[in-house]
Amino acid sequence: MVNRTAVAALATCAALLAVTGCSSSFGSDKKTAQDSSGKQHLSVLIASSGDAEAKAIKEAAAAWAKQSGNTVTVDVAKDINQQLAQSFTGHKPPDAFYVDSSQFANYAKGGSLYPYGDRINDANDFSAQLRASFTYDGKLVCLPKDTSTLALAINTDLWKKAGLTAKDYPTTWAQLKQVAAKLTSGGVTGLVTNGEYARVGVFMKEAGGWITNADQTKMTADSKQNTEALEYAQSLLKSGSMKYASQVDTNWGGEALGKGKAAMTIEGNWLTGGMEADYPNVKYTAVPLPAGPAGKGTLAFSQCWGVAQDSAHRAAAVDLVKYLTSSAQQLKNAAAFGVMPSRTSAQAEYAKQNPSAKAWADASAYAQGPVTVAGFDKVLTQFNTDLAGLATADPKKILADLQRNGEQALTKGD
Repeated sequence: MVNRTAVAALATCAALLAVTGCSSSFGSDKKTAQDSSGKQHLSVLIASSGDAEAKAIKEAAAAWAKQSGNTVTVDVAKDINQQLAQSFTGHKPPDAFYVDSSQFANYAKGGSLYPYGDRINDANDFSAQLRASFTYDGKLVCLPKDTSTLALAINTDLWKKAGLTAKDYPTTWAQLKQVAAKLTSGGVTGLVTNGEYARVGVFMKEAGGWITNADQTKMTADSKQNTEALEYAQSLLKSGSMKYASQVDTNWGGEALGKGKAAMTIEGNWLTGGMEADYPNVKYTAVPLPAGPAGKGTLAFSQCWGVAQDSAHRAAAVDLVKYLTSSAQQLKNAAAFGVMPSRTSAQAEYAKQNPSAKAWADASAYAQGPVTVAGFDKVLTQFNTDLAGLATADPKKILADLQRNGEQALTKGD
């Protein structure tokens, strides 16, 4: 699924970035003539989590086309980062497309994105945290298409088998460690999640730390709070009550939960679609992540609807994006493929319609957004590599390396 990892394989774009800035207009003042005709044809590129998402977006685009008099072709990318980078370099980008938060700043810095935020009258209906993820040089560049957070998903049959009840749902780190140990038996591991910052990073947030300061101008990785977080995660790994998904021969936490190899996992609300499709008979529940020394914490993920600076149909593309991000359409998408609305006005209705997703919905109020600094994707890729060996590594060294690499990226990103 698109959101199973927050950092995709970015080598192609990183290589192109070094040469072109991933920009269709890099080093040029060339302006694309705009099509003002009544009927225009737009191309849209998406990265689909499955057939349900592709079908929903295509149906929505067709509905907008019928209403507007335009036509739209929606293509599903095999590798959207690679395809976008190549299209920007070749000056033939799609008119509208998904932009992952990990690549947003690279594209914005390179001049590939048309900043249309000032054309959205109700932009404040999107949370400040989400808007910040897609703001560059003080401008809201593109609208978040949806949002996701992390919660603790529990296999209820394995929970009961261990003699636990709803009263035992962990609300603190100490309780999480206790139940994870009790649930670890035979072929079952108490807690299984992916070994990456997009999962392990929740402990950093709960300890009161994070990778950068709020406005992403200063690295804060090498801190006692983050050290405490990684040392806690390391203690779980060393005890055997927590394992990474790859250690139990699975690709992600949902697979481990569905196959009964994990009693608990840390996953996002896309889990609902994955479980329904692959493990419909497995019973599970989602509860808030246990609070750490600094309180509750979770991570937020999103993509935005980018509009190409080189598009000859920018006005029509923005109108299409407005339609695709309307409350009504976001609720349809939620029902179709499990995402949460990025509009605050639609989240209350989403919570009513999806009571089992309450833990994910409520977490939006205190979620930490991703780092969106140009070139930072390479820093996070290295951080993920280091976290993979956390069980036997020195947490302080991991964070010192992250601090150093991040400071270099921030300097280059200015």
